[in-house]
Amino acid sequence: MSSAKITYAGHSAVFMELNGVKIGVDPWLQGNPLCPPSLHKPASLDLIVLTHGHSDHAGDTVRLATATGAAIAATYELAMIMVAEGVPSDKVIPMNKGGTVDFRGVSVHLTHAFHSSSFDGSKGTVYAGEACGVIIAAGETTMYHAGDTELFGDMKIIGELHQPTVAMLPIGDRFTMGPAAAAQAAEWLQCGLAIPIHYKTFGLLTGTYEEFARECDSRGVPHRELHPGDSIAV
Repeated sequence: MSSAKITYAGHSAVFMELNGVKIGVDPWLQGNPLCPPSLHKPASLDLIVLTHGHSDHAGDTVRLATATGAAIAATYELAMIMVAEGVPSDKVIPMNKGGTVDFRGVSVHLTHAFHSSSFDGSKGTVYAGEACGVIIAAGETTMYHAGDTELFGDMKIIGELHQPTVAMLPIGDRFTMGPAAAAQAAEWLQCGLAIPIHYKTFGLLTGTYEEFARECDSRGVPHRELHPGDSIAV
């Protein structure tokens, strides 16, 4: 049986440990007003997975990859941007939606998401391919990080195919779906536990956990709020 741990670093930054592999999904740490300082410099990190290029998701990636030697998995366009920003090409794993790669026994699969994507780097703001979500799985444990997205009907298919143990869903509204839509996504995904992300970071993100909880309760969806720095075993 697989062992897994999730640590929430605030906004959309999530650390996962599956079967000893340490993974950071959208690990925006320095500059993230919700990230505890104790998480700014992870002692070790094996893999970074990016859902898209916006600075509040990918803006800390080059620093982290340089400091830890972590590999980076991302859509082709964003992966090539990471190489252009100085990450060694042998540390970059280009992929795309529908594709799956195995990383030390952990499966990484990119899914669809409805959002934009650009990267602010040494060459200014450049197009970074399409935004995506990610399924990360090992053994009986399956994690779904939706990235930034609107509600979309194919979440039903993601649920049918992957039946995620945990779904991490943006609820902040304005730039992503809000609490009610995220609860609907959780129901369609048939997830064992729904965890909200991408909220409370800035005043423009008005979605609340309280509203998400009410909407999940009305649908019979298990949910839990993780405060930045909190960890749970899965």
